[in-house]
Amino acid sequence: MSHIENTIIARLEKAGETFEILVDPKKGYEYKTGAKKELDNVLVFEEVFKNANKGERHTGAALKKAFGTEDVRAIADIIFKDGELQLTTDQRRKLLEEKRVKIIALIARSVIDPRTKAPHPPARIEAAMEQARVHIDAFKSAEEQVGKIIEELREIIPISTASVKVAIKVPANFVHRCYSALKEYGIKKEEYASDGSLIVMIEIPAAIQEEVYDRLNGLTQGAIQTRLVER
Repeated sequence: MSHIENTIIARLEKAGETFEILVDPKKGYEYKTGAKKELDNVLVFEEVFKNANKGERHTGAALKKAFGTEDVRAIADIIFKDGELQLTTDQRRKLLEEKRVKIIALIARSVIDPRTKAPHPPARIEAAMEQARVHIDAFKSAEEQVGKIIEELREIIPISTASVKVAIKVPANFVHRCYSALKEYGIKKEEYASDGSLIVMIEIPAAIQEEVYDRLNGLTQGAIQTRLVER
């Protein structure tokens, strides 16, 4: 178990109150991003705090009112899902650099210069990102952020993209694990089948198809069904 000085805080504002948990930096990030599936060894203390730095704990009644339960692990899961996770300075610097490099590579594969019909060199994309002051989210995958960043870069350099529309069917027992990811990619249409499975249409850059499929298959143990609708 981590010592208290080697912890970070996960925080959620809910019902006018602040709820905080102390977590292991590495395991906390892995759980937040889905790399770690269980809370084992993630929480440094199985307590929910008003102010973790001051050691002020919430009462069971306050937890029950806000979350409908006093189960610390169940509450921690909600805090991770809906709240924010503090990162160490080194963690944030490393993660953002890794995301930046991957995003540049993905954009270089996704767009062309319409004047020359040739790809934009990575150096040109990087310079345009700096000029546009692009914000990179440490907690979202590079694939999720590419579409929005490409739109920001259109103000700086001429860009032409190739996109695809994909129909995806998610079995009922995996919908709760996939919906937020699908929403981030941009759901164009959605409907629920009689068996509870979710059918959605998303539109994504053609170059990141495989990355999207890999991510969704990872979330569903390979149970999704996909169909390319339009190029």
